Amino acid sequence: MSLHGDAKCAAVFGLALAILAARAPLRSQEDARDIVKKIDALYRAETSRALVEMTIVTPHWERTLKMRVWSMGMDRTFIRILEPKKESGMATLRVGNEMWNFLPRSNRVMRVPPSMMMGSWMGSDFTNDDLVKEYTFLDSYTFEMIRPEDAVPEELTISCVPREGLPIVWGQVVIAVRASDHMPLREKAYDERGRLAREIHFREVRTFGGRRIPSVMELVPKTKEGHKTVLRYLEAEFNLPVDESVFTLRNLRTRSRP
Repeated sequence: MSLHGDAKCAAVFGLALAILAARAPLRSQEDARDIVKKIDALYRAETSRALVEMTIVTPHWERTLKMRVWSMGMDRTFIRILEPKKESGMATLRVGNEMWNFLPRSNRVMRVPPSMMMGSWMGSDFTNDDLVKEYTFLDSYTFEMIRPEDAVPEELTISCVPREGLPIVWGQVVIAVRASDHMPLREKAYDERGRLAREIHFREVRTFGGRRIPSVMELVPKTKEGHKTVLRYLEAEFNLPVDESVFTLRNLRTRSRP
């Protein structure tokens, strides 16, 4: 996944929100732009390698996947599942806006069609689209500082609305950041009718490879009671050499990668 994914399930994962302190005047559009730019770059790098755990929780079962994630720029992501044994060897490749999955039990590589992009990735609350999207908030949204009714002095909030003509599924994204260092705290995504669709909480800021990032992202869908997906970074490296052969269909069938 581009768990933000790109480191991406990073890609998964990109976001933006900022609200100003309740008693202070709203900041300028330039302040909002600077905050959005910082959020865009938080998990991104020329290259990244990460070890990630993803715990999927439903009212009836819970399971945890451990996986390696590689990314290069904004348009290439490779994910290989390491554990549990049942899913070991399964892999996902994203190049641009195309995506493929490898199923080792059947030894099949399957392209993910556009009609399946909003489908669940590996049974999680993240979608295939979360891994594939290559848009930044800075370039793809208009944004403004807002002050919610429940604003607190320690947080800033920004409302982001997609620019016209882009295939972005959300009608609005609102992200709360820490006022002191603009570290993301929460992201709320609304559908085109203004209904809250999901919420992501960012926690446990840690330093990986000289970069401070929230090491835990908890996604809670608002349309499925009792469901959530928790993504936890165990290791991460940025801007180190990554062989381009990682991001190939041939590599999907390889059971391991250094």
